[in-house]
Amino acid sequence: MPELMNEPLQIVTEADYQLPPLPEKRKRRFGDRYDGYRVRKMDLPFYIIPNIMRSRLDSQIFFEETIDITALERYVREKRATDMPELRLMHVVLAAVVRMFAQRPRLNRFVAGKKIYAHNNIRASMTVKRSLTDDGEETEIMPIFSPYDTLKDVTTRFNNEWKAAVAEETKDDNVTDNVIRAIGFIPTWLKSFVVFVLRNLDKVGLMPKIIYKASPFHSSFYITDVGSLGIDSIFHHLYEFGTTSCFIALGKKKTEQFFDEEGNLRRRKVLTFRFVLDERICDGHYYASSIKQFRHYMKHPERLELPPEELPDEI
Repeated sequence: MPELMNEPLQIVTEADYQLPPLPEKRKRRFGDRYDGYRVRKMDLPFYIIPNIMRSRLDSQIFFEETIDITALERYVREKRATDMPELRLMHVVLAAVVRMFAQRPRLNRFVAGKKIYAHNNIRASMTVKRSLTDDGEETEIMPIFSPYDTLKDVTTRFNNEWKAAVAEETKDDNVTDNVIRAIGFIPTWLKSFVVFVLRNLDKVGLMPKIIYKASPFHSSFYITDVGSLGIDSIFHHLYEFGTTSCFIALGKKKTEQFFDEEGNLRRRKVLTFRFVLDERICDGHYYASSIKQFRHYMKHPERLELPPEELPDEI
């Protein structure tokens, strides 16, 4: 997306979005966290699974999904030529993931202190470079999406976060960079103690909010586009620190040959997605059904142009 840098920096505020009204805000109850609420109704095995599989690394499961994007690329070109000139394939991927999380809310759960919680919002994390060079500085963007967001909403939110993150005039205002820089100046022996304290505070939901605001590890999902580096997608591990239970990687576009229904050899453009997920928050059937829904939206992106007509009660 380097070409976006040629456009003026325009930060869009929440007031600029015309969204349907959200459900009434959930009242905080005893045992809830400021960044999530305690899930109290689950299938029986999930009451004990966090005690058996005690870490995120112990609970990782892996899904791979290869999707034909021939029609999707045509859709993106058509939309860019009409009403969405900034649209990129990555925006469609993000919008499909956001819609998947909105309609499959168990994906938005996490385990902390051997208890299962649900995030209060749909927050994405992504690492971006300020310049596409070996020495280009990396920074994090963490846009928060509404479950009612359309493709256009997701595109606008992401672009504003991205532009603000890489712009020179906002470089010194990046909360994530400033927190990392501050911790980085602490002596090594003290740094380990500080991280130890933060880990344990996070387990009980008492970690300082400034750390939560700056942390890309406290999100609904982490997504990385390694295809922009010219390599295929990877299975990226989950982070033990934080609350992120889903890591999604997409690789470079590839052309493959296939036989159609009449036996003719044809070519198509495909993109491989690799998901790494925490098994403790929902079962394999729920995950598989969710990824099928993601695939459906990637094949029918026009359905992301409108907000969902209804959402599950858990939202």
